[in-house]
Amino acid sequence: MNEPLKILFTTSEGTLTGATQSLFYLAEGLAQRGHSVIIACPHKSLLYGMLDGSQARRMAVEFKGKFDLASIRAIRDLIFSEKIDIINAQQSADRYISIFAKKLFKLPVKIVHTRRQRPLGSGGAVQRNFYVRNTDKIIVVSESLKRTFVESGYPPEHIEAIYNGMHPSFFARADNAKTAELRDKFTIDRGEVVVGCISRMKNQEQLVRAMQHLPSHYSLFFAGIEEGIFDELSRKLGLKNRIIYAGIIPREEVVDFYRLFDVFVLPSTMDGFGLVLVEAMGLGVPVVATRSQGIIDVLDGEKNGLWFEDGDIEQLAIKIKSVVEDEITRARLIENGLTAAHKKFTIEKTIDEYESFFESLI
Repeated sequence: MNEPLKILFTTSEGTLTGATQSLFYLAEGLAQRGHSVIIACPHKSLLYGMLDGSQARRMAVEFKGKFDLASIRAIRDLIFSEKIDIINAQQSADRYISIFAKKLFKLPVKIVHTRRQRPLGSGGAVQRNFYVRNTDKIIVVSESLKRTFVESGYPPEHIEAIYNGMHPSFFARADNAKTAELRDKFTIDRGEVVVGCISRMKNQEQLVRAMQHLPSHYSLFFAGIEEGIFDELSRKLGLKNRIIYAGIIPREEVVDFYRLFDVFVLPSTMDGFGLVLVEAMGLGVPVVATRSQGIIDVLDGEKNGLWFEDGDIEQLAIKIKSVVEDEITRARLIENGLTAAHKKFTIEKTIDEYESFFESLI
């Protein structure tokens, strides 16, 4: 390793998302390798609490908007006092703030932005040019997301693709006894096929609609969204008593839900990677997901999981049924998913690539 780096990560979010978990593992891993790592995030965020006792230090910065002068000054002060080499900004507000802080105060720091979703296009060419001119590089979380950015007009040499990775401690926390308790709590019967989705709101409606095309002993299990949110739709579709809601669950309890599922489904077009797919795969749960940027990298040509075209409800149902009922397909997906989660999409690989990339900028 070269001289230790001084890295400031910023995020205005820090809620229960894969991005929060990824950032925590990355910062902790870099700090354990001897780098000076600080995460600036809102004081009341989940991430701020997660960092209690971590080797990566935390600083409370509220990021109340892209023009928040208090946050701009706070970033300036951190850069000067800690002699920061690199700012890696994660979310929209802090991406702007990192740029404004450098420009206003002529800060001697490299700026890198991380993007986990496709560019939404609301700022068009003006926003794109602003980001390209005022950052040293932009990191995206998959090769297919990089292609999406390049197709949107970003210079390919300005985009670096680094995959997210899972920490082995996540899988080690899985407790079969707790999963059995959850099975009793939600009265999941033997012989009942459970189709699971752990995610904030990401187009789950099409998963509800797919249940019309599946046998009556298939149930749908949602965690991470508001309880009862699809009650009206399920009544219209005649799906009474076939949807289970766990509500919003603490991050530390998520791992014990996966093994309730016979198949895990992510019906999203938002994800630039889809870390929940790797979580499920690493616990031996086969997956189905939208054929969308980022997700296709995880599924790897349907080697690690099956995909469906967004909006094709019947195809989604067919893929779910295939995973559950075709023993050869199921066994293949479980085996390949375990290998991908534990050997390809690992946090150690992610840390290695970030470390090398950051060092190349200095």
